[in-house]
Amino acid sequence: MPYTPVPTDPKASPVRINLLSDTQTRPTPAMREAMARAEVGDEQIGDDPTVNLLCERVASLLGKEAAVFMPSGTMCNVSATLAHCRPGDEILAHETAHIIAREGGAHAALGGFQVTRLPGADGQFTLDTFRAALHPRTRYEPPQTVVSVEQTANIGGGTIWKKAVLDDVAALAKRQDMATHMDGARLLNACVATSISAHDMSAGWDSVWIDFSKGLGAPIGAAMAGSRAFIDEVWRWKQRLGGSMRQAGVCAAACIHSLDHHIDRLADDHANARVLARGLSQMAGMVVQEPETNLVFFDPSGAGLPGQQMVTRLRDHGVLLEMMDGRIRACTHLDVSAAMIEETIGLVRDIVRKA
Repeated sequence: MPYTPVPTDPKASPVRINLLSDTQTRPTPAMREAMARAEVGDEQIGDDPTVNLLCERVASLLGKEAAVFMPSGTMCNVSATLAHCRPGDEILAHETAHIIAREGGAHAALGGFQVTRLPGADGQFTLDTFRAALHPRTRYEPPQTVVSVEQTANIGGGTIWKKAVLDDVAALAKRQDMATHMDGARLLNACVATSISAHDMSAGWDSVWIDFSKGLGAPIGAAMAGSRAFIDEVWRWKQRLGGSMRQAGVCAAACIHSLDHHIDRLADDHANARVLARGLSQMAGMVVQEPETNLVFFDPSGAGLPGQQMVTRLRDHGVLLEMMDGRIRACTHLDVSAAMIEETIGLVRDIVRKA
């Protein structure tokens, strides 16, 4: 299994350093103030000014005609495929993609779609791999309707899809009359790391969304952008999946605050990830993937300790991480300081030495 949930133990030490995920971020005092001041209305009838402003901001940021506010990124992925596809259609994605590994089979359960797993290193498939997976449109095989990418590639190590590859994949998909979908859960991490704008990074992709509850630090929410016709269809699926969030401006205000104040600081998370990786890699036997963004994957088994035992022992010291795809994943975010990174390195060193 690619993901092992972290067990909860009521007797465990309080968590002091939370490297489990960037979803663990807490809203800052300034964000809470913005939420308290938010103007609200009924999102269902387009009467919430803060939600409307957020959607306008996201559409402009991503270079699309319109956007819709959602409770989660998973709901963005599911509603996107439901809008793009019909039952029996085929979606192409990397074998470790979130839509395959982390969404409970929703695309098959709710849409009747099959997702073809494309292999590739570091959570990414190549243009040649994509091309090889294409087949002629005949009555004998499912229509290949969507190609999906995940920017950044989570289980691949937080790796960044190069813009040239994204452009080539999108162009080939268009020649095949396929829709293009970008899971942009950590898209802004990729943009900060490469200095490529979100508008340019997502050019050529029919649907793309960004998550506010990860590195941007909001307590809830994602927003997906695309053409007006596509967003209208997504709204239909949003209604079918649970409807509007009504006076959601309180949540949207947190997301707007994150766009105003928390994008550039993603570079701090990337710097902390590099420091953590460097400190871990200096320990004999430790295998560490060089981070491109805010995710650090490492395997301590060569240093004499299986990964799950390392996770358990760090948890005993109040440090929370998780096993993912056979390795330990550490995720830096705005609630993790440079001092916490240094303390984590020291704890790992002590644990390895005792082992």
